[in-house]
Amino acid sequence: MTDAITRPGRCTLCEAMCALRVTTSGGRVLDIRGDEDDPLSAGHICPKALALADLQEDPDRLRSPVRRTADGWRDISWEEAFDLVAAELARIRRRHGADAVAVYLGNPVTHSLGAMTHAPAFASLLGTRNRFSASSVDQLPHQVVSRLLYGNQWLLPVPDVDRTAYFLVFGANPAVSNGSLMTAPGMGRRIRALLARGGKMVLFDPRRTETARLGAEHHFVRPGTDAALILGLVRVILEEGPARPAPYVDELGEVRDVLEPFTPERVEAATGVEPGTVTRVAREFAAAPAAACYGRMGVSTQRFGTLCQWGIQLLNIVTGNLDRPGGTMFTRPAVDPIRTRQIDPGHQGRWRSRVRGLPEFGGELPVAALAEEIRTPGAGQVRGLVTVAGNPVLSTPAGPALDEALAGLDFMVSVDFYVNETTRHADVILPPAAPLERDHYDLVFHLLAVRDTARYVPAVLPKPPGARHDWEIFRELARRYGRPARSRAWRAALMVRMRPERIVDLGLRTGPYRLSLARLRRLPHGADLGELRPSLPGRLQTPRRRVRAAPSALLAAAGDAAAQLLRPAGDAVTEPPRPTEDAVTEPPRPAEAGTLLLIGRRHLRNNNSWMHNSSRLVKGRPRHHLLMNPGDMAARGLGEGGLVTVRSPAGELTVEASATPDLMPGTVSLPHGYGHDLPGVRLSVARRVRGSSVNALTDPRLLDQVSGTAVLNGVPVTVERCR
Repeated sequence: MTDAITRPGRCTLCEAMCALRVTTSGGRVLDIRGDEDDPLSAGHICPKALALADLQEDPDRLRSPVRRTADGWRDISWEEAFDLVAAELARIRRRHGADAVAVYLGNPVTHSLGAMTHAPAFASLLGTRNRFSASSVDQLPHQVVSRLLYGNQWLLPVPDVDRTAYFLVFGANPAVSNGSLMTAPGMGRRIRALLARGGKMVLFDPRRTETARLGAEHHFVRPGTDAALILGLVRVILEEGPARPAPYVDELGEVRDVLEPFTPERVEAATGVEPGTVTRVAREFAAAPAAACYGRMGVSTQRFGTLCQWGIQLLNIVTGNLDRPGGTMFTRPAVDPIRTRQIDPGHQGRWRSRVRGLPEFGGELPVAALAEEIRTPGAGQVRGLVTVAGNPVLSTPAGPALDEALAGLDFMVSVDFYVNETTRHADVILPPAAPLERDHYDLVFHLLAVRDTARYVPAVLPKPPGARHDWEIFRELARRYGRPARSRAWRAALMVRMRPERIVDLGLRTGPYRLSLARLRRLPHGADLGELRPSLPGRLQTPRRRVRAAPSALLAAAGDAAAQLLRPAGDAVTEPPRPTEDAVTEPPRPAEAGTLLLIGRRHLRNNNSWMHNSSRLVKGRPRHHLLMNPGDMAARGLGEGGLVTVRSPAGELTVEASATPDLMPGTVSLPHGYGHDLPGVRLSVARRVRGSSVNALTDPRLLDQVSGTAVLNGVPVTVERCR
């Protein structure tokens, strides 16, 4: 077609930052391909990128504001929508106080420049302490450990996978996620390159994952016990040597003392990993010329998730692999909010949730407390809710209970372009422009990338007349909502008035490379800023720029883990995680005979609950089944594809079951993000996708004791034939 034009683009559907070349004609997408000249992704894309065209054309996507009425959804003007939302939020604040309005920011916020610059600022202007996000069902243990060890929650060391000789991985599937808190597009290619140069990858996971099948040495580990294994590896290195910490690391003596109980023999009883394997892997990791340890969702979202992430940092620290090429390193991004101190370094316990007394971290409360804050009467009860690009009914513990709680709110507004399982409860939905219609710069994922690059991508398609960008929505809401609820919110008030590109330009100009937006616009493939480089101790934000390896909170948690995990193997399999001391509902039932441990899993064509309305992504073999070890299925008389009832102390669901030897005996796996058959959901493709929400089984009372992260892995369940 003579009017076809190809423009640079960026996929914003996961963390990989894959660069695109998008061909359009007459406002429609004709072709999406990887940009081979991009220095980070080098032409790699996955099927999700192609689905950007589906999202653009999706008839279910909202293009203008809608209001829920007794007769269904009604289109309204932006003026009416803004006035209504601002008035209702202000009314709740006047009658019940600022904390009566809660905010939930979903994972997609970090994938939109305008949402990143303006949604948190608007949340600050609301003045509420009831702020929640997907962080506490995701990466919060990483942030807590980075704050304690390195002085800033966003100083997250990144594995230098392209130069490492030994890659040790816990509870992660980077071949499917393309990293996750390790932005590494084409991770399969990078792993194959590691093995081709004579390197080694060792993976511990209750499931033999797609990553393991690339050639990693794989070992099963009992769900929920990874902390014992990781700390056991650290103990071996500290006991046997050679420990090679940097001169700015303190308190390894305290670490050695608290890890004394984690012998290889006791680790085996808890985890199922043989003592010889523990000792050998520890020795290999310590002796490798360059090694990097990495762990992700599988170890973060369990009862000792923060201990897991502490142990992972310790493995890199004690072997001298922190801040070392081929080890783990800190990025030096072109827009560096850590360097300019434009980002909250993190704090914990400045206030607590009203019902359970759970401490905040970084200004957010654990999202596992959201439903009880809505349901429980009294001063400070949440009566209004703002959700932004989130679907907590499917994404957070005890989803059915939250679903019920949302129905009782006085007012709810959602910034989203779908009527999904959560937004169906909103009184007003404000849909932002589509991803291909907005300019983009990755403010977060350049902080986490395996190579320093910078790329500004103008919108591929023009914003339709009457559409609003997400940042325009928040700017207008802030203007109409009135004065900030807190006098100290001046920074947020200033931020919400600025355009995103101005914020990026200021960040580039004050960054370490003194770039500008104008210069980046002249570089269609972006700027290659080079491999990661050593930066410590200068980049540390701790007192005297030293690493305190043994924070008191983590020492205490290690003692608890030793008492709870280092038991005979039989007890470790059947005992459920303990509820928090401040549980507000009945405690879990005692473990039953035949209890299995539930874990999640991820698929390349999924990203949480986002992408199930794209026909090209949901086609093919069903992916919603409960996976079980064949021996566990046979013991229960279950057949392939048969319906089973899965029960936990928190709830139950029905789903088909399938056998696979890739699961450790005693373990079952169910993916996240399914269950689109609720009344009122306007997702025509997703509603035809079978599956149940795993968060009908997870318990909001069960949290990692240090970070408040929800326990989503290692959940005790029973499985039986559906009657």
